[in-house]
Amino acid sequence: MHRPIGTILCAAAGVAGLVGVGCVERRIEITSEPAGALVWVNDQQVGRTPTQASFLYHGVYDVRLQLDGFEPLVTEAEASPPLYEHAPLDLFAEMVPARIQNVQKWHFVLEPSLESTLSREELEAGLLERAGLMRGELEAIPMPMDDNAENATPQLDESESGSSAENT
Repeated sequence: MHRPIGTILCAAAGVAGLVGVGCVERRIEITSEPAGALVWVNDQQVGRTPTQASFLYHGVYDVRLQLDGFEPLVTEAEASPPLYEHAPLDLFAEMVPARIQNVQKWHFVLEPSLESTLSREELEAGLLERAGLMRGELEAIPMPMDDNAENATPQLDESESGSSAENT
């Protein structure tokens, strides 16, 4: 007798359920250079690097790292699914009576902040230079001028001014 494939799969799933159900553990390991940066993933603080966080879904995550003396880093990182996490293999991966670990590794490099690499005099000189450049750019923009703007007197509409004869 030939049994339909669906019956065989259901029987295998039932046996696996009785034997014990496995588990897929999903983790992100986050490191940074230098270590010790405070990390947020999707606006939830997860710790200081090196750190680990569990996750449920594959996809793109918002990541923020912050460390004194370094520029804050705001970026995105992706948790890509391995082959066994794609349908229909994911169903069988969950039923395997063993713990499967899906570890995503993210590494970030932080840039030193200007305050930590330049002296106060260099920072002030750079600020003054940028301010001068901006002033020059603003002065180079032609301002729209009315030819009669200097000699013009404001003209009131009669509906705005009312009749002075009526008010006296």
